[in-house]
Amino acid sequence: MAHLDPEAYYSDSPPGDENLLVHVPEGAKSQWHHIENLDLFFQRVYNLHQKNGFTCMLLGDIFKLGQLLFVVGFTVFLVNCVDYDILFANTYVKHANSSKVTLPDAFLPTDVCSSHIRDNTFVIFVLVISGMFWLHRLFKFIYNICCYWEIRSFYTSALKMTMSELSYATWQEVQARIMEIQKEHQICIYKKEVTELDIYHRILRLKNYTVAMVNKSLLPVRFRPPLLGEIVFYTCGLKYNFELILFWGIGSLFENEWSLKKEYKKVGNRLELADKLASRILLIGIANLLLCPVIMVWQIIYAFFSYTGVIMRQPGFLGARCWSLYAQCYLRHFNELDHELMSRLRKADLASYRYMNSFQFPLLIVVARNVAFFAGAPLAVLVALTLYDKDVVAVEHVLTAITLLGLCVTVCISLIPDKHTVFCPKQLLRLIQAHVNYIPNHWQGNAHRHETRNQFSQLFQYKAVLILEELISPVVTPFILIFHLRRNSLDIIDFFRNFTVEVVGLGDTCSFAQMDVRQHGHAACMSTGKTEASFYQQAEDRKTELSLMHFAIANPQWQPPHESKHFICQLKERAQREVNWDLADQHTITSLSQSDPRSLNGNFFIGPPTLAYRHFWPGL
Repeated sequence: MAHLDPEAYYSDSPPGDENLLVHVPEGAKSQWHHIENLDLFFQRVYNLHQKNGFTCMLLGDIFKLGQLLFVVGFTVFLVNCVDYDILFANTYVKHANSSKVTLPDAFLPTDVCSSHIRDNTFVIFVLVISGMFWLHRLFKFIYNICCYWEIRSFYTSALKMTMSELSYATWQEVQARIMEIQKEHQICIYKKEVTELDIYHRILRLKNYTVAMVNKSLLPVRFRPPLLGEIVFYTCGLKYNFELILFWGIGSLFENEWSLKKEYKKVGNRLELADKLASRILLIGIANLLLCPVIMVWQIIYAFFSYTGVIMRQPGFLGARCWSLYAQCYLRHFNELDHELMSRLRKADLASYRYMNSFQFPLLIVVARNVAFFAGAPLAVLVALTLYDKDVVAVEHVLTAITLLGLCVTVCISLIPDKHTVFCPKQLLRLIQAHVNYIPNHWQGNAHRHETRNQFSQLFQYKAVLILEELISPVVTPFILIFHLRRNSLDIIDFFRNFTVEVVGLGDTCSFAQMDVRQHGHAACMSTGKTEASFYQQAEDRKTELSLMHFAIANPQWQPPHESKHFICQLKERAQREVNWDLADQHTITSLSQSDPRSLNGNFFIGPPTLAYRHFWPGL
């Protein structure tokens, strides 16, 4: 038997193929030969690209560390080191040369300030917790700097790209160079060549699982509290806990970034594993409950420092809308990178604003007009008096009244629709759908109904609602984990067992991310007999087909498997046959978009991609 070098590596060729073993002589190996954790490596390569190079990333992380120190230190100072009686002029301080009270007069002496801090048990507890968290962030920062310096070397030496070029290079260019140097450096030892899908899988392995679980309604993010109807609650804190429980915390389902634990692949002990997962969820839920006061205080303080200045400069900030965290997960394709998702959603911003604003509430409009009048009258008088004599501002509460009245007028005006607004919800929703792709079936033909508008508002939220949800998240998250996620333990165990596939050279990945239309396709989108998927195996909202189509458009050089290639070809042919669709509707949509050049996107209105997306919802 021939001796096999331990550094020999395998391709995807079947056993018995002469090309199975490829040997690289010891002296020919590069620094980048056989990277053990390719998932983490490709994630760092992608992150450095998205953060515009090493220097920008380094500076951003340093400022984050500084922000944490500033927020904690400044808050402790405000609570313990300021004499508010002097600041509010309840106590007068006499100076030898001046009768004016200066800001330093309100600062307590250092020894008094220190004693206040020492005597406050809660402040000490907050400082200890914050210090431990900051030290953790500091060690992580130092470790990341060392790792990203290596990624910087990879860009400069292997990819032949300088950091100055990185800001202008697209991810597709970086990806193409990675696939080229695989032949020279053999980054992955299990494959001769690395494809676009291999790189996406490694960057998005765990995110694909999350997208699939939201798609299959396994994560508890929809609730029906009394009197409120159905609401969506999905915050950064809740997302963090989901990932901690399932993916990377102690006792999670994965033994490393690319491999599910073996016991979770067996059906025999599913009940035992479900009980184990339920106990883990309970412990993490209790830990969240115990830490709730500290997290709550941090959330409130950080939000106050972050948004107060913005609201003062832009009073309409809270009335603006943005895509919720749930929308970013629900609307995400399998194998869609962050920048691709956000680019797609931003293109739908203008149409989404117009759709939400096209619904008018007559009673609210009447109230807003009159409140704006009654608030505007005293505001105008106060502003006029201030312009006449600046001493008016020194009168107690005058500045506060001007600020609150101005905010009230701004909010009321934002509730009054433009008189030129045209009510065309069907066309607007079609334009939104062309970008976001996923819409519930019951929206078809109901774009003009307030129920549809309210459900869409869960995806396109007010920023005020988003901030409020994050503030109450520390209180709500423990109860969601304990009373809702625990209930789904068995379904989660079954999901990971049924929808995890082991791919040679890649490891364990979500089977939905393979975008196999035969295994997970929807019967309505496929020719008879072309899909073997049961209802349980199908991705909801035709996500498999749409993800496949999006990935093929984003990566035109990618060679899909035979079944997927056949599906894409059929879809293109069908799109070409439908090229003469309703010209009146197209003219309306084009007119709406031409009013703002930002909404244009190349061949968005005419061409196979748009018509192919339209095929999935012909009744909209």
